[in-house]
Amino acid sequence: MSPPLPYDTIILGAGAAGLMCAITAGQRGKRVLLLDHADEAGKKILISGGGRCNFTNLGIAPDRFISANRHFCKSALARYTQQDFVALVRRHGIAFHEKTLGQLFCDGSARQIVAMLLAEAQAAGVDIRLGHHISNVTRADAFTVTTDHGNFIAPALVLATGGLSIPKMGATGFAHGLARRFGLPLTEIRPGLVPLTFAAADLALMQPLSGVALESVASLGKRQFREALLFTHRGLSGPAILQISSYWRDGATLRLDLMPGQNAAVWLRERKRGRAKAEPKTILGEALPHRLADALAAAHLPPGPIGNQRDADLDRLAALLNGWALTPSGTEGYAKAEVTLGGIDTAALSSQTMMATTVPGLFAIGEAVDVTGWLGGYNFQWAWSSGWVAGMSV
Repeated sequence: MSPPLPYDTIILGAGAAGLMCAITAGQRGKRVLLLDHADEAGKKILISGGGRCNFTNLGIAPDRFISANRHFCKSALARYTQQDFVALVRRHGIAFHEKTLGQLFCDGSARQIVAMLLAEAQAAGVDIRLGHHISNVTRADAFTVTTDHGNFIAPALVLATGGLSIPKMGATGFAHGLARRFGLPLTEIRPGLVPLTFAAADLALMQPLSGVALESVASLGKRQFREALLFTHRGLSGPAILQISSYWRDGATLRLDLMPGQNAAVWLRERKRGRAKAEPKTILGEALPHRLADALAAAHLPPGPIGNQRDADLDRLAALLNGWALTPSGTEGYAKAEVTLGGIDTAALSSQTMMATTVPGLFAIGEAVDVTGWLGGYNFQWAWSSGWVAGMSV
């Protein structure tokens, strides 16, 4: 008779999902080993939210997640909710606040969230080993993980190593490669929540405006987001652009409303009648940042006061203000992407347990899976929820 294995579960990846899975399994009395090649746990948590960690969102709902199977995330999100995580944060005495649109941030530092998770893991008896580089994973009667610090064996293995976004933080396609080796299909993988780039003609206007921000509505088909827009030296960024980027495909045209909630044509004609001697850039400066107002006036209207402008010219400018059509040339890629869209196909996983349906004992959670949330704490909640579900099942 073989001696008992030292671990019940090995979790690969000490990020948000891996830590939550380890804590949950450990609290159930499971012997858990958590491995990561990084020298510090929760590295992406530490940089999130400008260092304050946007750890969840009060408005979590399945329709705010992107997946080839829009129903897959429902079970996990319903079983471990944003309120469950908020309760954990409260128990640890971490002060937090709602910023906008339901986004919850630490008052202090993201390090408080990592410290909380590590304290919970320690209390649950989790064995965390950092700086372990994995060279091979095999499966016979159990899973064997080969590292530069030796071999580790367990009957259950959890893939929680995330996606390709932000490689300088140590992100790799490890989970995708391992999934392929075990016969799990992948969906299309691409950068998400990422700044958009533009060709020379559009950049001629955008580059001099680098750093200018304003509220806008970014639209693509029926999908639209009303948030801040930011001009950059390579194109456009800011929350509105990051949100719409997850829905953008190569060659698609998006629209920007630079005066949301306002009919620009009516507004300009009112100004033409009421402030006839004012320069167009001065008028536009009432509603837009001055650098943007100056640039649009120079590019789209002839010199002279607004009272001298033709209605047709003002209407053309108004159409741009309420519906600027732009076709990005691409994105800034995984280096600037906050998340990775796509991943391990949910068709190969149980939504109740996160276990692979064809490989008993193999689980996948978090960003490695084809479930991607909106900007604003949604992806952290998916990490907490999917990690908890797997932790209850390993």
